[in-house]
Amino acid sequence: MPSPGSSSSAALNRRNFLTAAALGGAAIVGASALGAFDADAAFAAPTKPLDPAVSESAFAEGLVTGRDGNLLTVSGSDGATHRVQLTSATSVWKLHPTDADAVEIGDGMYGRGVSMPDGTIAADAVWVNIVNLVGDVTSLGRDRLDLLHAGHTVVGRIARGSTVARVGDRAPSTDLSVLRLGQQVQLLGAWRPADDSVDVARISMAG
Repeated sequence: MPSPGSSSSAALNRRNFLTAAALGGAAIVGASALGAFDADAAFAAPTKPLDPAVSESAFAEGLVTGRDGNLLTVSGSDGATHRVQLTSATSVWKLHPTDADAVEIGDGMYGRGVSMPDGTIAADAVWVNIVNLVGDVTSLGRDRLDLLHAGHTVVGRIARGSTVARVGDRAPSTDLSVLRLGQQVQLLGAWRPADDSVDVARISMAG
């Protein structure tokens, strides 16, 4: 019989896992002079800035712990504290392209930009709560799927007409009838800190 604290422990473990997924494991690059803005750019290999006047891009990752206007305080997973300045030119991704107002305290983020003399990073691109997971589909419904990844069950929230599936090299489609129980898929989406589920942007699978 589960102990009284087992359900809360499981929830905490799942939250820690999703926090790590939203924060770690991939370098950010980016198309401004520094690189691309789409969600896949957050998981690409670093590249040199396209603008010769910029010696190198600066990056920040972590949890947003403070906000003063458009200046974010970010606590990095390595213990470092970053200050990230958002501007009207900053590209923000949070499940889909959005604006700086969508960034909230408690969000996980990657930011790419240019270091200023005072150490602040002027961001040209920010990806918020982005997760990229591979796992097996264990449950499938109209508006959700459960994914088993590294021993953790991840609840994916499906938005009909918005969530897309991509089979092999085919173009993404909103037709999700290709999904099957037991299928291994790659899920790209945005973590919801409030309930530890993931809003699904794209589900990819082998052709």
